[in-house]
Amino acid sequence: MTRPSRRPEGGPPGARPWTLREYAFLADGERGALVGPRGETVWLCAPRWDSDAVFSSLIGGPGEYVLGPEDDWNVWGGYYEEGTLIHVGRWLTGDSVIECREALAVPAGRDRLLLLRRIRAVRGDARLRLRLDVRPGFGAHPLTGLRQERGTWSAHGGGLHLRLTGAADATPARPGLLEAGITVASGEARDLVLEISTRPETDELDPDRLWKATERHWADVVPDCSALAAPRDARHAYALLHGLTSASGAMVAAATTSLPERADAERNYDYRFAWIRDQCYAGLAVAAHGAHPLVDASVGFVTEHLLADGPDLRPAYTVAGDTVRGERSLPLLGYPGGTDRVGNRAGRQFQLDAFGEILQLYAAAARLDRLDPDARRALDVAVDAVERNWPRPEAGLWELENRWWAHSRLCVVAGLRAVARDVRGRAARHWEDLADTIMSETRRRCLSPRGHWSRAEDDEGPDAALLLPLARGCLPSDDPSGPRTRRFIERRLSEDGYLYRFDHDGRPLGEAEGAFLLCGFMMALAAHYQRDTPGALRWFERTRAACGPPGLFAEEYDVRQRQLRGNLPQAFVHAQLLEAAVRLSGDGDG
Repeated sequence: MTRPSRRPEGGPPGARPWTLREYAFLADGERGALVGPRGETVWLCAPRWDSDAVFSSLIGGPGEYVLGPEDDWNVWGGYYEEGTLIHVGRWLTGDSVIECREALAVPAGRDRLLLLRRIRAVRGDARLRLRLDVRPGFGAHPLTGLRQERGTWSAHGGGLHLRLTGAADATPARPGLLEAGITVASGEARDLVLEISTRPETDELDPDRLWKATERHWADVVPDCSALAAPRDARHAYALLHGLTSASGAMVAAATTSLPERADAERNYDYRFAWIRDQCYAGLAVAAHGAHPLVDASVGFVTEHLLADGPDLRPAYTVAGDTVRGERSLPLLGYPGGTDRVGNRAGRQFQLDAFGEILQLYAAAARLDRLDPDARRALDVAVDAVERNWPRPEAGLWELENRWWAHSRLCVVAGLRAVARDVRGRAARHWEDLADTIMSETRRRCLSPRGHWSRAEDDEGPDAALLLPLARGCLPSDDPSGPRTRRFIERRLSEDGYLYRFDHDGRPLGEAEGAFLLCGFMMALAAHYQRDTPGALRWFERTRAACGPPGLFAEEYDVRQRQLRGNLPQAFVHAQLLEAAVRLSGDGDG
């Protein structure tokens, strides 16, 4: 489809999107924001992850919050304060150095967000431009009633209420839009606090109090990772997983929707929901490091829905536990090369491998003595679902057509063996026998005469998904089919040290989609399990290089152009980075 080339309605002159590697990310567990090099907040859904966006210029919609240098002749940089999602943007202009410390305040409420920004003039006077244009409903509802009282701006629209402090000198440029030129004297600082809520609020927006609470929160929830491989990246991955996890325990797969995997390929998805599988990946990664709160969050969310839905467990839910809506298009331009849509049709598939990941999560929780009675009951529900459904075709990890995918069967084998080992009890023998039965039939159908595991019973091709159950112990580490499968996958699906998912109808690697960063970390884990430490380190280091300056990973990586592809940030990539960092340090739980 050909799209018109024009800037979003209401956007600032010269507005344009950046490559994904340039964006920083802020989150408070209930929603997240992307911030670009001009100090522009280009993406924020409110009040929650899957709500309509109030800033959507990332995908060609109206609404943004710009606080950046007035002088366009500047160089941008920045960093995260370690172990937090507090980001410090930094600009070098012709006559000044300016920093903007920014965060979504935590702890957060479900119906109220607070975006904190603190401008500091490091050298020379800081001259900045402010533009605030909150547009609920992907731009459908401009704010009305904009007024100032005792230095605080307020407005409302689309079921939301706004307050802004720190910009008393701003002026309305049109209904709902505030603009200002701000000057901060050299060595001085200035705070701005933006509140968006579902109801009018009256409490004082004290920036010092909010910053101190936010700093304390991050210090309390993110553990020390100094003993791990790549400790700074590992700790950042943990902070990011925490920032994506709601008070409900649900972790969204990504903060965004509609960011294309490949230009004009109609491969755009909405990932602002909680996938059961991704939740397990995160829980397993954290559990490998220790009994941290995110383990309990993952176990709790999975258990709640498994007990409620049993074998009809959906692949994905909203963070509130509701059904994921079907796909619909938005009347926006879309990110260049993509289309704009919300909702996800995968929410109604049956995916057998998710039950295997659940069993592995429960086994990890049991090792940490975090398997409560509800989770123990849910474990039996998961085993029953496996026993009833393992022979049937299903959609698998990649959410494709229903087939007899080898990865899904090996995944449940790994899960059954893990709970038999770590949960034990009278049912352990039955779990082992069921694992043996599934393994025997999967071996008959999916083990190639060449000695490697095939993708499916009717497809001898490679599939990087097979690496994860191999790393999780579905086979003994000395079973020759494991290393053969790893070599087969590496030979057929790797390019320049990055790994793709599978063959796309014989097309060259990189033509159909980018390298899948999840798979690169899977390869590192599989190599580690098979005692190939140099190979594991090589894959780990190469894959973790595929990020932008803020250290965020998207779902895919364009190897030739060295660009991120797909939604950002992608939780399961950060989870696998964290787990690989733990395993490679020798600090894991086994």
